Amino acid sequence: MLTGLTASASRVTRAYLRTQHPGRPAGDPAIAALTEAERADMKDRGRRLLVLLLDHLNEEPRRSSLKLVEAEDEAVQYGRRAAALGASLAATLEAFVRFRGAFIAELAAIARRRRLDTREATALLVEGESAVDRLLVALTNGYAAARS
Repeated sequence: MLTGLTASASRVTRAYLRTQHPGRPAGDPAIAALTEAERADMKDRGRRLLVLLLDHLNEEPRRSSLKLVEAEDEAVQYGRRAAALGASLAATLEAFVRFRGAFIAELAAIARRRRLDTREATALLVEGESAVDRLLVALTNGYAAARS
């Protein structure tokens, strides 16, 4: 069980922000045209996803976690919102993949900081990766539902 992951949420957020390239124009005109309020809304949604994922990894048993079900619902809504804002599926998935990379990297850092043995570290990374992959599917389904 993982505890005290609030700081990890902040680290994941910082790592994700480092993957963005300031000054580089957004590849998707719809994303470039978002208002500050729309950007803030999407950031809040992403942060909720992150917190729910970390809460899920904090729960036992993880496989039947209500937090993961909540996170999947939130991911569906994120996909719907991205579609409603006119973001392309490619840009939406690119942002999610950057989030995924930052999240998995932070789980690896947690394993190192806590000196988890190989079995524990592997289990954490596999469970984290499985959970975030479920969110990717949910996000894509939400996006597709909004477009149909």
